[in-house]
Amino acid sequence: MYKDMKGSGITKGEDEEEDAESLLENGRIQRKDKGVVGEGTFGCPPRPFNLALHHQQIPDKNAAAANHGKIAPDDEKKGLGWAQSVGLILTLSGGVLLIILSASVDGHLGPTRPVHIFNFGDSNSDTGGLVAGLGYFVNPPNGRTFFRRSTGRLSDGRLVIDLLCQSLNVSLLSPYLDSLAGSRFSNGANFAIVGSSTLPKRVPFSLNIQVMQFIHFKATAGSKHLINDDGFQKALYMIDIGQNDLADSFTKNLSYAQVTKRIPSVIAEIKSAVKALYDQGGRNFWIHNTGPLGCLPQKLSLVENKDLDPYGCLSSYNAAARLFNEALRHLCNGMRSELKDAVIVYVDIYAIKYDLIANSTKYGFSRPLMACCGNGGPPYNYNVGLTCGHPGSQVCDEGSLFVNWDGIHYTEAANTIVASKILSMNFSTPRIPFDFFCCS
Repeated sequence: MYKDMKGSGITKGEDEEEDAESLLENGRIQRKDKGVVGEGTFGCPPRPFNLALHHQQIPDKNAAAANHGKIAPDDEKKGLGWAQSVGLILTLSGGVLLIILSASVDGHLGPTRPVHIFNFGDSNSDTGGLVAGLGYFVNPPNGRTFFRRSTGRLSDGRLVIDLLCQSLNVSLLSPYLDSLAGSRFSNGANFAIVGSSTLPKRVPFSLNIQVMQFIHFKATAGSKHLINDDGFQKALYMIDIGQNDLADSFTKNLSYAQVTKRIPSVIAEIKSAVKALYDQGGRNFWIHNTGPLGCLPQKLSLVENKDLDPYGCLSSYNAAARLFNEALRHLCNGMRSELKDAVIVYVDIYAIKYDLIANSTKYGFSRPLMACCGNGGPPYNYNVGLTCGHPGSQVCDEGSLFVNWDGIHYTEAANTIVASKILSMNFSTPRIPFDFFCCS
């Protein structure tokens, strides 16, 4: 059931894409600066983030190639001092990065109206739901970098969802299942759970179940006046799921053709979830595609007959991920036409993460396909029988620059770069800034 729990240190096409301006022209978003009055839910222009420093550290000259899965490696000899500088910057206190992520050019340090975010997904965005809901333990050294304790997150520190919340200067999302979190869920809730997938339906904690939990939450929160109807309508609904559907299919030794044959069913479940949330009043959707599955140390260590690409990743696994992502992109394009007053942003996480692998030295990372925490040493440091957090596992020095944390999930250092690239809008369709959804 929990497809990405094992080995995670746990015990017990051709469519024309629309940009922000075309959405404005279609009257879907009300903008004071454009004088457009439509059926949208927004009433102010977006406030761009001050990401100049990030752009200096993290150039995007390979972004266009990355979007097609074809990234030419930089000459590793060039800019080596620069890469080392980036490494030093990434190991600084999280407070410095938080300031960069949360500041905007107009000087505002926070949203101008209440922010509500509801997140649905798997371990890539689970902020403690599995631990709170089922009593599993996520052992140290998970959480060592930022929280200085295990919080149920499968990383050494913050996840991308945490960094995106901090970019808005709002509280981190509490897991829906955590009754002892002390949260009144005034800024939303996180329904993501480790191991979740879209299929099979109606099993803990499939996407279908997470949406059902949200509907229950909405009814309860509304009756207690925690969040009103306007708050639910203007809320941002984030979806990041699908990785486990692909991974589970490969784990069952299905052929590539059999794996890809299941993709339409997965896409259909995501569409069903979006429409269910839309029927509940949701109008703003932020949808992440899936990352390069074939670059995870866990997959690389478990597959015997490796079909490796030039960067050492499993070609068939990544090809399936790209096919899934293309289907998801088409879905988002179609739903923009079908759900006329909805804003649907598709984010190319695959391109961002694959670029980290292909050009790791540019970002100051070493051994991009090796887990920081695990067992077995190079090349992958992953042992399915002795995973991160279990006695006998080994962990890299704190502050070491690794892309991968435990064989499946990313380090805070890598997540910080992923978050900053998301905030840059260079990987979003349409190019709407993340803080657009919190302005008044």
